[in-house]
Amino acid sequence: MVDQLLIERILSDINSNISALRNADDITWGVYKSDLRSRRFIERSLHIMVEAVIDVAQHIVSDENFREPLSYRDTFLILAENGIISTEHLDIYEKMAAFRNLIVHYYERIDDEVVFGIFKKNLKDFELFIAEIVQFMQKRKIGDRPRFL
Repeated sequence: MVDQLLIERILSDINSNISALRNADDITWGVYKSDLRSRRFIERSLHIMVEAVIDVAQHIVSDENFREPLSYRDTFLILAENGIISTEHLDIYEKMAAFRNLIVHYYERIDDEVVFGIFKKNLKDFELFIAEIVQFMQKRKIGDRPRFL
């Protein structure tokens, strides 16, 4: 059975990071390019959020005794195969896994425009993931509506 409190805590952390990034509206492209602290704040916040999304996905895969994932991307495919997330949104989550690998393994080759674009245009993807997981938890009657929403 899925550990509701653990999932709620992780989803709450994702929400907190989304809020922190949304509140950083003073970080324009010019600031991002010239200020290392701002750049690292955005990169690290996005990294933490992607890791949290992957953690939630892996917990569900493990707790539900689904097949063993071959990669982070495959973890999301497994969730889609089992109706946890929409196949329509699978590409979004697979891109998150690819972004995670880029940030972790090819740090010196990170494209600033890509990271800034995610910061400005794709925070809603994290909210989409939260909504899909909350919906899964509610369908499975895993407790009441999560407290952080």
